[in-house]
Amino acid sequence: MEAVLKKEIIVNKILCRLAGVLLFVVLTALGAFVRIPLPFTPVPLTLQTFFVLLSGAFLGARLGVVAQLSYVMLGVWGLPIFTGAGSGLLYLFGPTGGYLLGFVLAAMFLGRTIRQARDNLFLIFVFFCIADAILLFCGSLWLGMLFKVSFVKSLLVGFLPFIPGDLLKALFAAFLYLGLRPRLEEIF
Repeated sequence: MEAVLKKEIIVNKILCRLAGVLLFVVLTALGAFVRIPLPFTPVPLTLQTFFVLLSGAFLGARLGVVAQLSYVMLGVWGLPIFTGAGSGLLYLFGPTGGYLLGFVLAAMFLGRTIRQARDNLFLIFVFFCIADAILLFCGSLWLGMLFKVSFVKSLLVGFLPFIPGDLLKALFAAFLYLGLRPRLEEIF
């Protein structure tokens, strides 16, 4: 009986990787619907960054980028999966367009660097924070260009308000990653 319980269930790693990409596309989309509007910025607080970070960490750079690009492309093609049930190409030119580019870059960065942290929770957390800063920086730059405001003003509106929540998301993501990493390394 013990041999049956220890038998590997994962038959096809390609299908598992595809399922992982699809899972993170769906989770990122669902994270868009956990939305808290902030009165001092046109960008709401969402749960998307949590899943963006995990996609890069769990899937690696290549598949993390595929997951986030797929999410963006599905929204551009008309599925109402962006924040506020938005969709379409014009959505990319709105206030959150820069953050969507940041999703891709953050997943790529984390996928390329996270393995260096091994089992060091602090280092994992630091890599998650850097990836999140990349995401927020892209969004802030876009806000500055869109609204023609100074770099400092764009950081005050598009970066700083999100730091407390994103630190919590990065911490939870780091714990989750550390706990699930050994099993998921066998798949991805």
